[in-house]
Amino acid sequence: MRKKLNKIDILTLALGSIIGWGSFTLPGSKFLHESGIISTAIGLILGGFAIIFIQKGYHIMMERHHEDGGEFSYTYKNLGKANGFVVGWSLTLCYISMVPLNATAFVLVIKKLFGAKVDFIYLYKVAGYPVYLSEIIIASLIILVFAYINTKGLGLSSMIQNILILLMVINVIIVFAFMIINTDHSLIKDTYIINYKLNIAEVAKVFSIVPFLFVGFDVIPQVSTELNFEAPKATRIAIIAIFAGVLFYNLLNITTGLVYTKETALLEEWALGSAVLDNMGYLGFMLLIISLAGAVAGGINGFMLGSSKLIGALSIYGLIPTKYKKKNHEGVFQNGVKFVVLISLIAPWFGREAIIYIVDMSSLLSAIAYFYVCYIGFKNSKGSNSYLSAFGALISLVFVGLLIIPGSPGRLSRPSMILTVLWGILGYLYYRRYSKIMK
Repeated sequence: MRKKLNKIDILTLALGSIIGWGSFTLPGSKFLHESGIISTAIGLILGGFAIIFIQKGYHIMMERHHEDGGEFSYTYKNLGKANGFVVGWSLTLCYISMVPLNATAFVLVIKKLFGAKVDFIYLYKVAGYPVYLSEIIIASLIILVFAYINTKGLGLSSMIQNILILLMVINVIIVFAFMIINTDHSLIKDTYIINYKLNIAEVAKVFSIVPFLFVGFDVIPQVSTELNFEAPKATRIAIIAIFAGVLFYNLLNITTGLVYTKETALLEEWALGSAVLDNMGYLGFMLLIISLAGAVAGGINGFMLGSSKLIGALSIYGLIPTKYKKKNHEGVFQNGVKFVVLISLIAPWFGREAIIYIVDMSSLLSAIAYFYVCYIGFKNSKGSNSYLSAFGALISLVFVGLLIIPGSPGRLSRPSMILTVLWGILGYLYYRRYSKIMK
């Protein structure tokens, strides 16, 4: 019998997909500089509760829908091919972009350990970011390793996921406990806590990217056919993973804020890593590196699995070529994995900055999928389920508004907006052409 996912497997899958590279790098590059400690915490907590309301729509979906493809196949069945394609097209880029993003984050980990020795054979710059052949090779090898793991079925991939995420959780708790006990609290009090005034714009900047930060929870519906327990019970696991994500993002932000002001944190290449290295030495730094490696590897594994499932479902429903619906003897959409790998191997050639522009789109793309799931839940349920789903749909639209309305504190950058429009146009052209071919 093929391996089925138990509750621990699902928890680590969701955690690994939620607590990715961003929880380790955003404190220095975004959170402290733009929102500090308290506003970041408020934004994350409000975002966590917002996702819980959205999760109600997902709960209804998992009660009634047990197919590969999750949100895509659910939307297709309830609202037709065109709407199903919108969701599938959105999530395809959303999921796949996370794989090279996490792979290139592995390169940052290695560079932090070995310094400039890692950079050799300079190629060019993209969006101001230098691209080295060495970085491309490292990221590509990591992608290929996880591709191999995923083609060998759930047994191997879930075992590795469980080990990596367990190490991540334990090490983050150890690092935070040491830092909070052994560092002077005067800097964090003077900079971030004393004289703090609520700033809605600061909160909104964090709240608006919550769909990107917590997109990992919706990997669960993609694997609903692989559960060894009733799918609706996965809702509780998703909620645990969401609030664990809120907790860990805040713990790592506080850890960085113990050492750096808003300005000094931004000057550091990796503020959290430097804070731990300066205060805990190499032992503490290695614990943090292991945690980051676990988070990054968990993200690659989770999104590669989710992406291949989604691609397989798109093929089953006739929206991409039929070869992608074939499974190997381990029950894996092997051609789907190959497709994810092909795209992921191309991405590092464009540099990490260009990948980040694409990933920034993920908040918008995932919010679109959230809206569809909650709208269908509202449409097809009664009583409190209908009201809660309607509220989840409204929250999804709030996320969309924060990301695209001019003047919004959380509005996507111009490159990300341009890429979003181009992705939409490309999807429209592809859908029109492929629909004609299928007729």
